[in-house]
Amino acid sequence: MTAPGTSTAPTVRPGGLVRTVARTHRTALVLAVLVLVTATAALIWLHSLGDEARAGNSACATPPTDGLPSCAAVEAITVDETYASGLAAIATVLSWVMFPVAAWAGGALIGRELESGTAELAWTQSVTPARWLAAQLAVPAALLTAGTGVLVLVNVRARGDGDPDLAGDWYYPDVFVSTGPVAVAYALAGLALGALAGLVWRRALPASGVALAASLLLHSLLERHREDLWPSVTRTEAGSFELPRSALQVAWSDSPRNGVPITRAVFHPESHFWPLQYVETGLLLAVAATATAAAFVLLARRLP
Repeated sequence: MTAPGTSTAPTVRPGGLVRTVARTHRTALVLAVLVLVTATAALIWLHSLGDEARAGNSACATPPTDGLPSCAAVEAITVDETYASGLAAIATVLSWVMFPVAAWAGGALIGRELESGTAELAWTQSVTPARWLAAQLAVPAALLTAGTGVLVLVNVRARGDGDPDLAGDWYYPDVFVSTGPVAVAYALAGLALGALAGLVWRRALPASGVALAASLLLHSLLERHREDLWPSVTRTEAGSFELPRSALQVAWSDSPRNGVPITRAVFHPESHFWPLQYVETGLLLAVAATATAAAFVLLARRLP
């Protein structure tokens, strides 16, 4: 017999809740794993081409005396182009990962659950709304962190010494995002923004659209103002000079002073890569934490 006042609802353990979330979104999970495996395999293959591409296939570097490229030279060019285009494609995938994540989180992860009533059903099974939301966010957050982190590490490995002629300069938007922790932070920010949009609109389609728009706005703002996230270096000299290719130029001016031309350059040297990475990562994690906290507050206030 059950004592008076004792609930007969089954208790859902945290592990069971995690499995429920994974089972509910197994299609997205399988797709994400396929993307991860495919991208990792592609990067491993590109790494195998890397040494040959960076060496320029020295046996083919000297053209024949008649000025026509040899078969070996043509092969070397093909290797270089394949290596460079492959790295560029992976960099694009990593730098834009927040957009599908945000749309999925707003639509399928939260919006559809609230729209269909699945969330309310879970709340009647001894699962508090806060635990439900925590599980909904914790599972994909852990997978996104692990998966994106692995891809970034393998991508950095495949790039080798980062030859800009093959891999692109460090300050190119896609290269910058895909070679540091900022890629993971973008994914987590997209997840949090999508979850918040889902709780605000409580419908899959509008939440997906709003989450996508919010992610695009955040991505554009940070990309546009990335050079302002860390103090730049100013170099002023009489006469003219050139900055090294590895420098991200912010401003440039030539003006005469007392009849002598003065050149002034404002730039970020390559050594600023990590400070810029850390600041942008911190901003994105702050956005993710704020959006997550707002989602929990909103969920609590909307409960009957």
